[in-house]
Amino acid sequence: MGRRQVLIDTALRLFYEHGIHAIGINQVLQESGVAKQTLYNHFESKDSLVEAAVEHRDKLFFQWLESRMSDQPAGREALMEMFDAVHDWFNNRVPTLHRFYGCFFINTCGEYSDPEHPVHKRCAAHKTRIFELLKQHTREICNSEADAEELANALFLLKEGAIVKAHVEGDLDAALKAKGVASRMISPH
Repeated sequence: MGRRQVLIDTALRLFYEHGIHAIGINQVLQESGVAKQTLYNHFESKDSLVEAAVEHRDKLFFQWLESRMSDQPAGREALMEMFDAVHDWFNNRVPTLHRFYGCFFINTCGEYSDPEHPVHKRCAAHKTRIFELLKQHTREICNSEADAEELANALFLLKEGAIVKAHVEGDLDAALKAKGVASRMISPH
């Protein structure tokens, strides 16, 4: 693994566990074992390192979720699998995503609240990718694009709400509860 990736991995772990503004560049350097000059050869600023960490988390999370869903038949089964996957994440059974500290993208938007900031935009793009993944599967079971969009929105909101409930309230079964609601919503389709 190259030094750039070591920096990204270390920064992502620290930012996710402690928050971005709570972690300074020196702590990333100390824990990664990379020299300051090497960091600045790869990243012009802390924000550019944050952007790279967000991109990396997006890739890790999306590939993991898409893979879990694609192991099931498209449509209802894949959508139900999403909630099982998220349940595993909440309960620290997904090593590639690290220990569960809530949604990295929601947490990051809390620190970069300006919707025009590049970091905020990258987080929003992640959420759009996840929504589109859900919509791909709702199209399999809905009779119209409008119905597929509406169902995807509802499932997306259930997933996001489960993440917040798990993180804020410590309800590690929130995804399974959301899955029960989702199952009833999908049944008519």
